[in-house]
Amino acid sequence: MTDPYEQLANAIILQAVKDYRDALKKMKKRPRYDPAKDMIAEVERFFHTDWYRELTSVDGNFLIEKLRSEVRGA
Repeated sequence: MTDPYEQLANAIILQAVKDYRDALKKMKKRPRYDPAKDMIAEVERFFHTDWYRELTSVDGNFLIEKLRSEVRGA
């Protein structure tokens, strides 16, 4: 059974990934869409925080690049 704190950490990361992916897709359709720009900036800041590094061992820059690559290819 997974530790409840680990489940919470995973849920936080997954929500950030979902928000980032959605914002990238919106930016792809509408490059000047400010709410998407704001979300991208906010999530990228999160991926570089000490808190993020406490939640996961996945490198934030690696995750950003993987998600950007995924959306570019879609």
